[in-house]
Amino acid sequence: MKIAISISGDHINAAFDPRFGRAPTFCLVDSESGAWSIHPNPAISSSGGAGIQAAQHIAKLGVQAVISGAFGPNAAQTLEAAGIKMFIAPTDESLTAAEVMQRFKSGQLSQIDQATHRGYHERSHG
Repeated sequence: MKIAISISGDHINAAFDPRFGRAPTFCLVDSESGAWSIHPNPAISSSGGAGIQAAQHIAKLGVQAVISGAFGPNAAQTLEAAGIKMFIAPTDESLTAAEVMQRFKSGQLSQIDQATHRGYHERSHG
């Protein structure tokens, strides 16, 4: 299975970044072979819709699952529509992508099927 992990560096030992849409990079890991590659997040500087753009980018890379610390509603909907599973890693610990992957392999991460928050760019009406 090809898995994307949101990170803040350019190596599998880079720090886990809990922000999906605004993570600087994604570490793609093949869960069977252990092979990994780094892919910059083209949505990081987006003025809006970063979650959707990041999700579309991940889908184009052929990922089957993504691990992050939070998913907004638009990102979650885009990932779900692409058939990509979402997993949550702890945000209160200093973890590397390699450590996050180890926790995934040992079944310690929770799979979710909906957004974890209401979104960052929500506007009130009235």
